[in-house]
Amino acid sequence: MVPSPQPQPQPQARYSLSGVSPACKVLVYRNGDPFYLGRKFVIHHRHVRTFEALIAQLNDGVEVPFGVRKLYTPQEGHQVQNLSDIKQGGKYVAAGREKFKKLDYIQIGIKKPQRRKKVAVIKPVVHSTIRVPSKWHLICNKPRNINVFANGDMLRPPIKFIIPKFTLKNWNCVLALINEKIIPRSGGVHRLYTLDGHPVRNADGLEDNHYYVAVGKEKFKSLPYWRSSRVSSEVQRIYGESPKRPRKKKEKAGHMVRSHHTKGSKQRRLLLCLIKGSLGMLSGDEDG
Repeated sequence: MVPSPQPQPQPQARYSLSGVSPACKVLVYRNGDPFYLGRKFVIHHRHVRTFEALIAQLNDGVEVPFGVRKLYTPQEGHQVQNLSDIKQGGKYVAAGREKFKKLDYIQIGIKKPQRRKKVAVIKPVVHSTIRVPSKWHLICNKPRNINVFANGDMLRPPIKFIIPKFTLKNWNCVLALINEKIIPRSGGVHRLYTLDGHPVRNADGLEDNHYYVAVGKEKFKSLPYWRSSRVSSEVQRIYGESPKRPRKKKEKAGHMVRSHHTKGSKQRRLLLCLIKGSLGMLSGDEDG
């Protein structure tokens, strides 16, 4: 018998992974933003088959005005136009309609090694023996709320100012702050007065929730500013009970001087009359 031919084993099918492209990881920065640390994207070529699909995926993750339209390389600024140009672990810059802005994108977020500071010798604290009352601490460590009139203008209500404590250290800064809202007729604010005409030299003379008059180069105009409806009743009572103005006192003093002069002139006239009478009597005696 002729032996039957045995079936030969068929060759097994071999599959190659060379045609299968794995997922690609990239880091994308935002154009012209030095504080954007970049965002990582995983690009699966099964889902992202075109460059337009890649732009759509980037548009969901990177907020760019008018949406992501272009992709650039971070160093040279070359525009990426094909999906095949995307490399594994590559870094790119997403942009909109604007041009590429040159920045050191790769160094964004990389912390530079800090130099070690020299250990300073800790010196003992020297406590001061000066005792300051608690009221002084409260006044100096808080801002001042003041109300300011314009010189000679009673039609406008006073303007409220909140002066910070660091501004109180410089009197010129205080006047400049007031000058932002109040402009006197003669120019900028040069001086500050109380309602009764006393000048305020520095910030120590300012009282909280009090009223003042801003004056330029002109003289202070003495007016009843405290009669304004915006002034508190307590301040109105204080200035309403104050003594009369010095101008009236001067008028009274002038009146007293005039009356003294009139009295002196009358006495002189009487003396002249007496002298003339006595001379007349002497001349009569000599004739007799």
